[in-house]
Amino acid sequence: MKTIAQFAIGYEQLLDAEGRACGDLPPFANDADAMRRMYSMMVLCRLFDTKAINLQRTGRLGTYAPCTGHEATHVAVGAAMRPEDVLCPVYREYGTQIWRGVTLTEILTYWAGDERGTDFAGPREDFPWCVPIGSQTPHAAGVAMAFKMRRQPRCAVAYIGDGGTSQGAFHEAINLAGAHRLPVVFVVVNNGWAISVPVAQQTAAQTFAQKGLGNGVPGVQCDGNDILAVRKVMEDALERARSGEGPTVVEAVTYRLSDHTTADDASRYRPQGELDAAWQREPLLRTRRFMEQRGFWDESREAALRADCVAQIEAAVHGYQNRPAADTDHMFDHLFAHPPAALGEQMLTARQYGKTGSH
Repeated sequence: MKTIAQFAIGYEQLLDAEGRACGDLPPFANDADAMRRMYSMMVLCRLFDTKAINLQRTGRLGTYAPCTGHEATHVAVGAAMRPEDVLCPVYREYGTQIWRGVTLTEILTYWAGDERGTDFAGPREDFPWCVPIGSQTPHAAGVAMAFKMRRQPRCAVAYIGDGGTSQGAFHEAINLAGAHRLPVVFVVVNNGWAISVPVAQQTAAQTFAQKGLGNGVPGVQCDGNDILAVRKVMEDALERARSGEGPTVVEAVTYRLSDHTTADDASRYRPQGELDAAWQREPLLRTRRFMEQRGFWDESREAALRADCVAQIEAAVHGYQNRPAADTDHMFDHLFAHPPAALGEQMLTARQYGKTGSH
């Protein structure tokens, strides 16, 4: 039997766990301002996560999806994208979203159950958070199709978790993207666990990056805790898409250092030793060590940054807590041109419980 096709999945890592360079560095790695901006965003996300969890635990926020451990991947993707690109997120990619203009107050507003939080101040064409698993990937393929039809040099970026790649919607999206050579990048955040199901029980594939190959979509895996590697891989994938060469599946291997959401207790299924080992490879420490070795960072900058982040977060919390309550009538707007009688009755009932309603 002869071989008619062969495929390979590349792996990119530029920083080891100690922050030492272990590959040829891209130009932005030698740009002190660029590195400081990325690191500052990572720290803001980490501190914001802590605050949001505290708000939820004290009854001042609804169920919240933490991003601790994913900061390098999220910030690097945001740094690689252009403002005119469109993001189709899942529900924890705050680093990408804040980089692109979503405010901390909007994030808190959404997790309080108020959809006004998805009316983003910054990226007006970015999609809202997507809780149904996998459905954001066909959205991204559709956006990319529109870009291609309009001959616009823009790209769509969709996130999905490792577990989400088992959804049919993911495979339908990459099939469409591959068949039409669409300008889209699918970012698989492999954090080891689909809530409580480990990777070994999710798939027999050696990588998640290879899941695009059956649809003619190349894939690449990178160290998701290495902000340099993720940004470089994303820049390459986006340039490939923008130049008409089609989609890419990018797998970022990281680790979820927090619970899946504040409704989860990961200690019930995840080995403590595995978590302890992951903290030794976490992205903030690695990035800071790299910057210190190059003279980009020191203790005084760290202290000033953390004070500034705390001030930003407290201002956002103040804005969130003092925002006027949502009108319950908003739940019924934009559903029907002529609402049926039953819906009108429900609106009146909601007004009684919410003590709002302007119509």
